[in-house]
Amino acid sequence: MLIESVQPLIPIVIVLITTLLISLSGKKQNIREFWSVAGSVLTFISVAYMVPTILEGNRIIYTLSTIAPGISLNFRVDALSLIFGIVSSFLWIFATFYNIGYMRTLKEHSQTRYYTCFAIAIVGAQGVAFSGSLFSLYLFYEIISLFTYPLVAHHQDEEGYAGAKKYFVYLMGTSKGFLLPAVVLTYIFTGTLDFADNITGGIFPKNADGFWVSITYVLFIAGFAKAAIMPLHNWLPSAMVAPTPVSALLHAVAVVKAGVFCISRVMLSTFGVELLQNLNLGICTAYVVSFTILAASIIALTKDDLKARLAYSTISQLSYIVLGVALLDVSGITGGILHIVNHGFSKITLFFCAGAIYVATHNKKISNMEGLGYAMPFTMGAFAIASLSMIGAPPVAGFVTKWYLLNGALEISNMPILVVLMASTILNVAYFAPITIKAFFQGKNRSWSRAGIKEAPMTMVVPLVLASLISVLLGIFPNFFINMIGRLFS
Repeated sequence: MLIESVQPLIPIVIVLITTLLISLSGKKQNIREFWSVAGSVLTFISVAYMVPTILEGNRIIYTLSTIAPGISLNFRVDALSLIFGIVSSFLWIFATFYNIGYMRTLKEHSQTRYYTCFAIAIVGAQGVAFSGSLFSLYLFYEIISLFTYPLVAHHQDEEGYAGAKKYFVYLMGTSKGFLLPAVVLTYIFTGTLDFADNITGGIFPKNADGFWVSITYVLFIAGFAKAAIMPLHNWLPSAMVAPTPVSALLHAVAVVKAGVFCISRVMLSTFGVELLQNLNLGICTAYVVSFTILAASIIALTKDDLKARLAYSTISQLSYIVLGVALLDVSGITGGILHIVNHGFSKITLFFCAGAIYVATHNKKISNMEGLGYAMPFTMGAFAIASLSMIGAPPVAGFVTKWYLLNGALEISNMPILVVLMASTILNVAYFAPITIKAFFQGKNRSWSRAGIKEAPMTMVVPLVLASLISVLLGIFPNFFINMIGRLFS
């Protein structure tokens, strides 16, 4: 049942008010941080308030403005949007507390600008999550790109500006060169930019020309470069010049998750399962992202810089989400969407750990982490747990993802995809396991403790430990999100 309500707009308004209050706080550090914490908590509460309605099988819609026939600034909440909304708003709470410890400890400059842009990025994430049309989606997608640029360039040095420039050129270039034409073509062929009410039929007419539908589809995939599908991925490692909390925002909370969410939304709510199957676009997409999964994992093996290795891990892991949806069967779609949640908590843990290691040791190199687990047991323990999730080992969350993806490949009897999933798991072990082994099982005589190294501030350690424990809980009790995803098929 469709319910018309202003509820989808409330989280966006809360974050906008939070952004204004942060910017007005000036150099009053405690007040600025209070607004950040309060805003993140209230945003999550406003999103969580909609959960019972969606679990009952309803959808919430709200139209703010109609620009032209079929073009509206409108919002909708269904299972897919609510999952991304929950993840981005809840992880913002973790990121806010972590930001406080990181920014205070390193005495970073321009903190008001930093917190303001961070909050506006969440505005974009919430807007993308609850968009009811391609018009709304495009608007908020661009907001994320614009306001994360200052975050990537935060250090204002040559390296920072170079990384931010590449980030901006990739994302804005693809959105203007590919995404906007795809939106225009969709309107020409369908007469509307509103998303379909179900994931089966889509909005394209049954007699639509298959060639032009395929061209439009390819433009959409290329236009959502935030998904970091190769070869449109190079902006992501370059953006690692940003402070570690920004890296967490890019990889786990807003930016790349917005990319894969948008691809999932367009595949399911613009084209629909039936059309993608008829034109074989789903399985072609699955093969393309399979290359990204394997190639990015192989590159990750070569990186000694911890954040660089995590960046290529993200490129690989994001494609699991697209792969699952592209299988176009119940298990595959479930596994893909579920990985938005599972990857979010695990990857934010890994980047939080990388930041904590840097704050405590000023070390970025994996080769120098021998014995670090004895000086930073909570940080490296959380890193080990999140690594297991990325690998797909039980009982951590990533295991559930891979279970559904493997079942999805089996349901459509696709052996190449099965081989990709198994090979990628071996590669995951190859680039994650050595980090934990170095930290806990090598270099016992090299005492970081004697050098005065200890855990980072509690405002950083507590969020990363909690995020890692949530990854375990999501692996043991996955039914909440699985049941929510099930509403897409009803």
